[in-house]
Formats: sequence, structure tokens, C-alpha cells
Amino acid sequence: MPFYYDSIYWILLIPVLLLSLYAQARVSSSFSRYSRERSRVTGAQAACAVLRAHGVHDVAIRPCRGKLTDHYDPRDNSIYLSEPVYNAATVAAVGVAAHEAGHAVQYAVGYGPVRVRSAIIPVTRFGSQFAFIALMLGLALYSQPMFLIGIVLFGLTTLFQLVTLPVEFDASARALATIEGAGLLDEEAQKGAKKVLTAAALTYVAALLMSLLQLLRYLLIFAGRDDRGRR
Repeated sequence: MPFYYDSIYWILLIPVLLLSLYAQARVSSSFSRYSRERSRVTGAQAACAVLRAHGVHDVAIRPCRGKLTDHYDPRDNSIYLSEPVYNAATVAAVGVAAHEAGHAVQYAVGYGPVRVRSAIIPVTRFGSQFAFIALMLGLALYSQPMFLIGIVLFGLTTLFQLVTLPVEFDASARALATIEGAGLLDEEAQKGAKKVLTAAALTYVAALLMSLLQLLRYLLIFAGRDDRGRR
């Protein structure tokens, strides 16, 4: 890769890395802070309220081990809430649980971006497993076609992260709307829940930017090698 383009990559990498570190730190600090502020309902009750508000009644809510391991699993149509969330009556627990319930609602109503994300999961998994192998083989063998295959496979993971952004933002919007509409938290506590969810969303933004930057680097390497091959 020409020195000029390589310099641009490293200049762009620094702020993206800083954003990623900031996002992770903000998630941890926000969750810890608002885990100390009490709410009138537990995380499990908040998730149930979100489901009920959207007319969804067939989703199970189950506890799971760990911290910040909360997720919705469409395979068994269940919301899994971590130990600090499931039985915890805190602002952070309500925010996180309501967000995961928002994902369950997305699947129930057939939300467009979540359907796209589900459809590309198989090819994304394949891409994440074999992209690095193809890229390394392309470099080692000086094979432009193989390197291009690696770029395309890596691009699939970037596409997945791009589609994930609206899915995450929409889940948080549904969560916050229900928290307010059902009166799960008072006005001040709602601000705390929003901060927790905003911090979590920032991690997805940072991950997408990192993936886009890496994809750009691979494309520049490909273009540079192609130019040298024509000389």
C-alpha cells in the first residue's frame, strides 16, 4: 500500500480506537451507576410490560448467567436476562430488559431490518470464518482473486454490522417509549435508562466504524497490488 494511504489509515484508526474504548467504558460506568438507582419494577417485569404493551404474549423471559449477557434468542423465542438484570429493581435493569424485549417485539411484528439481519446471518458466519484465511492466502500467494474473495467475505460482516445499527436503535426506541407510556420509571429515572441504552448503542457505532475502516484498508491494499501488477 502506498505510504500516503497507509498514513491515512493509521490517522483514522486512532480516533476510532478511542471511540471504541470510550464506548466500552461508558457502558460499564452507566450500567454501574444506574444499577444503584432503584426502580418500582424488576428487569423481568419491565420486559414483560414491553411485550404486553405491544400485544406479544408468547415470549419466555428466562435468567442467564453473567453480566451484560442479556439477549433475545429468536431460535427459542426467549429473552435471556443476566443476574444483575432479571430480579433487580434498578433503572439500569429496566432499561436493558426493556431493550431486549424490544428485539422480541421486532421479530413478532416482522420489523424489516431485523428480517434482513436474520436472513444474512448464515452467510455472515461463513464470511467471518473464512475471510481471514482467504485474505492471508491472497497475500501469501500474491493472488488477487483470492484476496478479492477475502474482501467480499469480510464485507459481509461489515454489512451485518451496518444492518444491526437500525435494529439496535429501534429496539431502544420501543423500550423507552414503553417505559414512559407504562410509567415504569419516573421522568428522572427515564433519563438514566436512556443514558444506559445510548452508551450501549455507541458500542455498535464504534464496531461498524472499525469494520468499515478495516474494509477500506483491504480495498486499498488490493488496489495497490493491482496497480503494481500492471506495471
